[in-house]
Amino acid sequence: MSPRDLAPGDARSAALDLAQFDVFRIRSAEDPLFAPAYAQLWEEFGPRHEMERRKVLARRFALAPALLYEMALVRKDGVFAAVRDHTALRAGEEAIVHLSHNLVAPEWRRTGLAGWMRALPLLAARENFPGAPVTLVAEMEYESPDDAACAIRLMAYEKAGFKKIDPRVVRYHQPDFRAPKEIDRGGGARPLPFQLVIRRVDREHEDVIGGAQVREIAAALHAMYARQFRAADMRHPALDIADLPATPVALIAPSASC
Repeated sequence: MSPRDLAPGDARSAALDLAQFDVFRIRSAEDPLFAPAYAQLWEEFGPRHEMERRKVLARRFALAPALLYEMALVRKDGVFAAVRDHTALRAGEEAIVHLSHNLVAPEWRRTGLAGWMRALPLLAARENFPGAPVTLVAEMEYESPDDAACAIRLMAYEKAGFKKIDPRVVRYHQPDFRAPKEIDRGGGARPLPFQLVIRRVDREHEDVIGGAQVREIAAALHAMYARQFRAADMRHPALDIADLPATPVALIAPSASC
């Protein structure tokens, strides 16, 4: 990684020497580091139904090279510092990286490590799709008065230079991550509404994105999920991207109220 890979607003992260950390890139469920890395993410995101089950991710590893799923575990002197997971895949002529989850240990927050964790996924895109333009994509919750953590995450992306695809125009949903038996007991799949927060690498100044590109991003994300989730659950009307706009869509501040 180079400081040039950092997002525009993460420039201060360059003052943090990444070489002091051990960075482990996990690409198999058989990797002995997969279990502790997954446990950290599950503890944070699992209770909110925002984390795939372990066996789902184990199957996602096996989808390479069509898409490249990996976890990045960061330790300092053997102690947990951060972990994230992401998937590099093709969306039209571009490479996109789906930014699944990112967790930085409390003692390493506001040190610059979070900026490096936002840039690390670029490695996966460049290795799997060399030469292709890269867009980083995060599915983010809508703001809620009782969820201060959501507002903090959105502001962190905003300060870094990410923008969100105007959700008043693009109503995107994430598939239901619950176990099939739980979905069936509850009367069927319930996709969750999410905002798409993106960084178009080396194009961060742009304030619109083409409708066709939005459709390609949404289609690529749903195709990724469709490889692992039941077809019946993926046919939920909320996951139909046919009605997404064909015209350009504004890119706005992630914290903008919608």
